[in-house]
Amino acid sequence: MNTFQSKDKKTTELIANWQTLERIFLRPKSESSRKALVKYMEQILFGLNDFLKKHVGITEEASLKELSDRFKNSLISQNPARKLSDVIEGIIKDIAPHAVNVSSPYFIGHMTSAIPYFMVHLQTIVSALNQNVVKLETSKVVSVFERQVLSKIHRIVFKKNDAFYDKHIQHPDSTLGSFVEDGTLANLTAMWVARNAFFKPKNGFSGVEKDGMSKAYQAYNIDRSVVLVSRFAHFSLRKSGGILGIGNSNILPVDVDGDNRIDIKKLRAKIDELNHESSRTRILAIVGIAGATETGAIDPLTEIAKLCTENQIHFHVDAAWGGPTLLSEKYRSLLSGIELADSVTIDGHKQFYMPMSCGMIYFQDPKIMDHVAYYAAYVNRPGSVDLGIKSLVGSRAAVSLTLGSALEIMGSRGYALLIDHGIETAQAFADEIKERPLFELITSPRLNILTYRIFPEDLKKDWQNADDNRKKEIENQLNQINITIQRLQREAGKSFVSRTTLKRTSHENMVVLRVVIMNPMTNMVIINEILDEQEELYRTHLVD
Repeated sequence: MNTFQSKDKKTTELIANWQTLERIFLRPKSESSRKALVKYMEQILFGLNDFLKKHVGITEEASLKELSDRFKNSLISQNPARKLSDVIEGIIKDIAPHAVNVSSPYFIGHMTSAIPYFMVHLQTIVSALNQNVVKLETSKVVSVFERQVLSKIHRIVFKKNDAFYDKHIQHPDSTLGSFVEDGTLANLTAMWVARNAFFKPKNGFSGVEKDGMSKAYQAYNIDRSVVLVSRFAHFSLRKSGGILGIGNSNILPVDVDGDNRIDIKKLRAKIDELNHESSRTRILAIVGIAGATETGAIDPLTEIAKLCTENQIHFHVDAAWGGPTLLSEKYRSLLSGIELADSVTIDGHKQFYMPMSCGMIYFQDPKIMDHVAYYAAYVNRPGSVDLGIKSLVGSRAAVSLTLGSALEIMGSRGYALLIDHGIETAQAFADEIKERPLFELITSPRLNILTYRIFPEDLKKDWQNADDNRKKEIENQLNQINITIQRLQREAGKSFVSRTTLKRTSHENMVVLRVVIMNPMTNMVIINEILDEQEELYRTHLVD
């Protein structure tokens, strides 16, 4: 059964032949064909937009089991099954209502949010041009434009002078950074470069990229290599350890201080321990966070940079979330020290408000990516200026066109307004939590992320005089309350906050509600509605 087949329309048999293929594959030649395509674009631009405005909530109620049952046809029809207009209509009517309306100002639970509507137009251009930026022969000026975009973001991060960018922005031997799919691949690229730069060729050893980790350890007379990260580091760094042969158990977490930032004293102690232990360990990199995924915390970047300089360790900053804060005059100082990093991750599809997927990795040294250069006879030949030579990603879309254009449309001040709104609304949210007896603020917002939980007053009073065993019972009870309320609110479909589990010194496993303020339409009126809904759900479902 075709899920999208309209019941009130007569089905016209569609045939796959050269005539129909030419009609759908090539650009329209007749005026009627052009008008048809414009009509289809109107369906997308206005039909979908009308849906998003009409459905203020998050998603329509339907179980995953019910949805799964609708999509069990595994056969591809020999001839075309539907016309383009029917496909578009089907997506808008049958898919969109059961997707997640991340454009809703009531959706404040994840790092995916509304995007400026002009992004749809820019993405259409990127798709129509279909440039492959791995190779100059499949992108030409787009590669040149991409270098310019990379330099613009590099400049807000590392703050080099005019002479530096005049020299490196279009120099074929310089690489200021690279576009990848997301923050995970950006972090992986940073660790890849750090590993190869450490285990470079020497004394008959051709380098780790060619000879592998076993020979690298022999050549450098060590037993293992490690990366030091905050306990709140993104799990992509553990992935990197596995992929690069370091071992994910050697991505070593360091505990955090009371503000959820990596504890500098414990980090220093760990460095001293590893530098002097008998097991012959080397630290390949230390990672600082500029906007932790769970709490939004920012590590003390300047202090980490100092430790890395003293010990000659690669310093990487994961600013996938917080990087665009550098565009805000009011709050850019929160990321002070990021300019001292050797490498920095930033995600375009987060606070640059781009569509999925756009990750970026930037390097202080324009030559360091030479350690990961690859060549091929048919593409990325030695001596060429192809961007794919020093990239983990092969074929990829020209998302730099989208970001570069967005920077021109928005300007730094436009982005700053969005950043400032998120941070200040999160602060107001935290203040509101403190005023409501049912809730407890867990992590105050440093950027625009905060966590809190439902903590009923009777349990708060019980907690004050409880022994350790009773406190564990209360913790378990609170965890279940917060899991239930988050699930009920999500299923109701009007609004959404996420939840996570924090491991803290005094609370081994604390379930908390997590909020990300990113949508510029989210205000305190909406936030109070969301909190009111949580209070009502608690009274209705959990109060005896």
